[in-house]
Amino acid sequence: MGSIGSTLWHSVKGFRNSPRGERLMGSIVAVKQRAPVIGGNFAVWGGMFSTFDCMFIGLRNKEDPWNSIWSGALTGSVLSARGGVGMAIRSGIIGGVLLALIEGMGIVMNRVFAEEYRPSNKTMQRQ
Repeated sequence: MGSIGSTLWHSVKGFRNSPRGERLMGSIVAVKQRAPVIGGNFAVWGGMFSTFDCMFIGLRNKEDPWNSIWSGALTGSVLSARGGVGMAIRSGIIGGVLLALIEGMGIVMNRVFAEEYRPSNKTMQRQ
């Protein structure tokens, strides 16, 4: 997923930043240089997040949104630990907040779409 998204992003970026006669080649060069890096970073983040998520499921013996939120916070902290304690704390907070927003939107969307398929009173009266 990271490689595909990065390929699309850098092909457009390389195309736009190249001179007129060199746009196709500039696009290809940009993809060859940056797409593997971004794809690798995405893979590391995803692997670490999944590891922490499974760890929390095993420790807590339940699957709920808190596992993802804590996994996002812990992943952000660990990946930025080389920048110092302050940076790790800030990145952990950002990771936790982002995952909380994602989980919250998922809960809202599930409730909205569940309402669509719930039978109404009129349907129940006909039967």
